[in-house]
Amino acid sequence: MVDITYSPLKSLVIHEILEVDLDSIMRERVTPAGTMPLYWCDGILFSFSSLPMTDDVVKDYLLGKIHWSEVHFSRLDKFSQILSLNEEEYKTEMKIRVIDTSVSQLHRDFVKWLKVLTKKNK
Repeated sequence: MVDITYSPLKSLVIHEILEVDLDSIMRERVTPAGTMPLYWCDGILFSFSSLPMTDDVVKDYLLGKIHWSEVHFSRLDKFSQILSLNEEEYKTEMKIRVIDTSVSQLHRDFVKWLKVLTKKNK
């Protein structure tokens, strides 16, 4: 039988965080080819960018540390699978898919940390 090892993440490093309004976070997910989804967890709608998989980033990843280069977030109390955005540039209503990531321990821990951070900064 194959030996299987579970190695959960131990650390998340975030290099930049920006709170943006709801329209802005939706607008950033619109591309000429369509839309990219957003993530929702416990009242926070967010997107993140990972660092390129360089040798150092891969080494960190194998040790249980991941890097998000940038996080954009907005508060959205109630989960909705689809959000609508009236996009002037494309002269149409864009539909943005939202993924409920509440089952992710990483995302739950991130949102809990973010709420504490933003409460301190107010």
